[in-house]
Amino acid sequence: MTPFFTMDWKLQQTFRSRRAQETGAIPAGRGGNLSICLVYPNSYYVGMSSLGFQTVYRLFNEQPGVVCERAFLPDAKDTIYYEKGNNQLCSIESERPLSEFDVIAFSISFEPDFINLPRILRLAGLPLLASERAGLGLPLVIAGGAAFSLNPEPARPFLDAVVIGEAEAYIVTLVDMLQACIDSQSPTQVLLQYCTISGILELNSVQPAKQPRIAHTEIICDDTEFGHMYLVEVGRGCARGCRFCAAGFAFQPYRQYPVEQLRNEIQNGVQLRKTIGLVGAAVSDHPDIEELCQFIIECGGTPSLSSLRVDRLTPSLLSMLAQAGYKTISIAPEGGSQRMRDLIRKNLTAGQILEAVRRVANAGILNIKMYFIIGLPGESFDDLYEMMELIRDVQATVVEEARRYKRIGEIILSVNPFIPKPFTPLQFAGMEPMSALKEKVAWLERQVRSIANVRIKVEDLSGAYLQGLLSRGGQDLAQLLIKLSEGLSLRKGLKECGIDIEQQVTKQLPVDQQLPWEYAPDKSRVRLVNEYMRAMRVAENVNETV
Repeated sequence: MTPFFTMDWKLQQTFRSRRAQETGAIPAGRGGNLSICLVYPNSYYVGMSSLGFQTVYRLFNEQPGVVCERAFLPDAKDTIYYEKGNNQLCSIESERPLSEFDVIAFSISFEPDFINLPRILRLAGLPLLASERAGLGLPLVIAGGAAFSLNPEPARPFLDAVVIGEAEAYIVTLVDMLQACIDSQSPTQVLLQYCTISGILELNSVQPAKQPRIAHTEIICDDTEFGHMYLVEVGRGCARGCRFCAAGFAFQPYRQYPVEQLRNEIQNGVQLRKTIGLVGAAVSDHPDIEELCQFIIECGGTPSLSSLRVDRLTPSLLSMLAQAGYKTISIAPEGGSQRMRDLIRKNLTAGQILEAVRRVANAGILNIKMYFIIGLPGESFDDLYEMMELIRDVQATVVEEARRYKRIGEIILSVNPFIPKPFTPLQFAGMEPMSALKEKVAWLERQVRSIANVRIKVEDLSGAYLQGLLSRGGQDLAQLLIKLSEGLSLRKGLKECGIDIEQQVTKQLPVDQQLPWEYAPDKSRVRLVNEYMRAMRVAENVNETV
């Protein structure tokens, strides 16, 4: 039986304030014989910015007999109220302790949030490890989401089961499984019987009973990154197949929603928010993207696109975006040199990039953000020199086109270290040593200082190393996650766990051995290996087509 506790009134005020600002949430008090608390292990602001999280919330609540509520990692200012007294982490809707639900379901999109998983369990008053909870009559703890579909291993010791696959496809089957578990005397044992591998519910092959609806904003609230927008998913996956990117390999097949369905959803959205955010891994690849943007404008709204391909920036699309008030366009050459772009199979030339920049500036959009990856396999300073030549040409192009507007914009370089991701061709490659990354960053920063109206933003290198470790690590990282969740620094946590992070993230993985996240033979692995070998021939300066 859960101990009696009274929630601190300041926490109650936080919960009530959030409920008051929301439109579209399922009200508390609904009956159901299966209670699920869907948890995003980050702040409310971050969690409610996730379209995937909102979609799973809707899908669970659509199932007969299911009541699904939400919980989040408390903000820093609220954490003190959990650390004192008898407060336990509760759901937003009914302020019910997580420990009183039948199921706690984590939705995790990014590996760094693995750290918050044991933190959430601790705040809920639950044992951290699944082995410590067995037989105690506590909630089943499961997890799904993009991060778990890639590599769930570092977080698996905390979970009774991991669900791999897309929620729309498996939600009915999953709910039936969970109901059978809760109805039994030994929920954990019954759950394990459903697992294809111990602790893994691999439901990728389960097909939806009907065509899934377009994912869109379910709950309108201001306290999110996209609070001013109504989000509409235009498709999933990506057909481009860049060798570093999971969207083109792990999240397949590539799908684009029909334009008529999207138009209907846009019409609904503009009644709630004037800005309609079109989202997906390859938004500008949708064949009707210009028609959709024009339709949003005709409905009295403003289009916002989450990603734009250099070779899809047509003058007509840019003209619409400029009229809609766009001040900045983001493009992603990723590779700084032609050799690096060939290695990752970006299929872009410097000429295409400069032509896109010219079109953007010609449309009156004078701020350009460019994404680059450094530390790719085989990258040398010759590649960085070529990158800087490209930046200088971009800056000169913007200045030339901007003269008619009698103002100059800004070019922002977002530079990120290469991080190998599971189920991509470059999963076998290692990251670059920290000393080399620091040297390259320092050099780039010096170069940029001499170019007017250009500035550089670099991802935290230690954070990138941690992400690389979690991306390819195994269950032995669970103790590190526990220590980091307790507030220990990464350096101290690694030392106490005896982990050499540089050795782990920089090593090349063998192509002929099973990797920690590979649970069963997969015919697509042959493609990954072949693509990796072609990339390595480019890295070694062997003449190779992309």
